[in-house]
Amino acid sequence: MTIWNLGSINADMVYALPHLPAPGETLAASGLEKFLGGKGANMSVAAARAGSRVSHIGAVGSDGRWAQERLTEYGVDTRFIAEVSSPTGHAIIAVDAQGENLIILYPGANHALEGGQIGQALASANTGDLLVFQNETNAQVEAARMARELGLTACYAAAPFEAEAVQAVLPYLDFLILNEVEAAQLQQETGLSAAELPVRHVIVTLGSKGARYFQQGCDPIDFAAHKVQAVDTTGAGDTFTGYVLAGMDRGMPMEQAILQANRAAALMVTRHGTADVIPDLREVRDAQFD
Repeated sequence: MTIWNLGSINADMVYALPHLPAPGETLAASGLEKFLGGKGANMSVAAARAGSRVSHIGAVGSDGRWAQERLTEYGVDTRFIAEVSSPTGHAIIAVDAQGENLIILYPGANHALEGGQIGQALASANTGDLLVFQNETNAQVEAARMARELGLTACYAAAPFEAEAVQAVLPYLDFLILNEVEAAQLQQETGLSAAELPVRHVIVTLGSKGARYFQQGCDPIDFAAHKVQAVDTTGAGDTFTGYVLAGMDRGMPMEQAILQANRAAALMVTRHGTADVIPDLREVRDAQFD
């Protein structure tokens, strides 16, 4: 099968800081690195490195051809990435000495997608394929409807979180992943806990505490995170999601897919960077944790 990813593509500018700045504070960075990023690109790379066939649907500006080439190098099908007049999306990421981060995001070309482009891509999809999307592009509801009509498994990573955006796609979803804070915010808006949402599979990530899996009609299952020395949490959630999707694509039981994704995320937080440093399947399987 194929994982179709309607996803953002960004240039990530990562600044190393002694601590995250307070309002009005000016800090000198001790380092600067540029990576391929965007939640969409990160998930595509993670799923491809986990062994799945991934086709990315997205857009870049003329300044972003390097990003498309990088995705191709990582094994992602980039035929459905359009070049548009808007500049490529980018993120300014500050990372402190403990690995915590803050992110300023400029969407750029990620908000220039057209329904026809998505329809052309999904015309090649087969029943049972997965479509994943996040809240960093436009045309999310249109894509979700297409997925339902085509018999695809619709998967949504609810970040950056907006309750209205989640509610708009909720009727079409088979899989939803969000973090603990986002789950609480969604419950406040809808009155529904994660266990009560009308979605077959829901995963709530809990940061260093691991993740909780809800399947309709079943008791929730908790998964503890591996204990590692984190240096950069950027992209860890996207790595986790990409590995879960790859597990689903390859027919793994959800519990097994989450266990493997936990290992990938644990490795990811020990590295500086985003898509360019996501671990591959061999690294994940060979990793030793205390």
